[in-house]
Amino acid sequence: MALIHHVVAGQGLPPVVFVHGFGCAHGDWDAQVAHFSPTHQTVAVDLRGHGASPGDADLCSIERYGADVAEAMHALALSPAVLVGHSMGCRVVTEAALQAPDRTAGVVLLDGSQFAGAMGPVLRKRFAEPDGYATMVTGMFTDMFTAKSDPHMAASVVARAQSLPRPVGEKMLLDMQRYDTGRLAQSLASLKVPVMAIQSTYSNDKRERRPLLAGQTTAYLDMLRARIPLVQVEIVPDTGHFPQIDESERTNALIGRFIASITAG
Repeated sequence: MALIHHVVAGQGLPPVVFVHGFGCAHGDWDAQVAHFSPTHQTVAVDLRGHGASPGDADLCSIERYGADVAEAMHALALSPAVLVGHSMGCRVVTEAALQAPDRTAGVVLLDGSQFAGAMGPVLRKRFAEPDGYATMVTGMFTDMFTAKSDPHMAASVVARAQSLPRPVGEKMLLDMQRYDTGRLAQSLASLKVPVMAIQSTYSNDKRERRPLLAGQTTAYLDMLRARIPLVQVEIVPDTGHFPQIDESERTNALIGRFIASITAG
């Protein structure tokens, strides 16, 4: 396969590579590209089976997505870059950093999560139900926004997720659960670069996504702190799962501060 679809803008060091989440595309980063491209080279990608990148389900996995991003970084001859991943993309940038350590200066994890082992049977049961996959995806994405979100933007994101080819969607939801239970913690612990986690939501006991409060922690954040003792954790409170859209200025400021800390050594 040729390189995954990617959009390059701006110039300046360090480069910043943006990786979207499940059912999403590179346009989720428009506010970040507009903010950082005047001073940094930016690269926003579409993962296999998403956006403008073709991809069959049997060739999709977190590790393959990470390799695709790493291959794009090498092909573009990037200087060590800051990799910014959202949701599923947090896993992808972690893998890309491990597969291209010479091209990676730092990693930003934007509203990541970790599937529990018990989610495997739950997902398979839902996929076996009539319209189970479509209903689940619609519910998941509707739950990612709050009353403060722009309703037209939220509706477009939900519709885009609904258009993701079902074989790719089912494969990647199951693959995230596989990766999270078998590889995620060790992969995070293997990172040798600075890491910032920007968190805005968590899932409660009913698997409902809810905004975080300032100072609140979660099992996922506690796992990050255990695996990456020097991780910088920042909370964007009272917003949904897409802080890069709903709280773009705050998100940009946090990413900018992280980049400045790396530049300062």
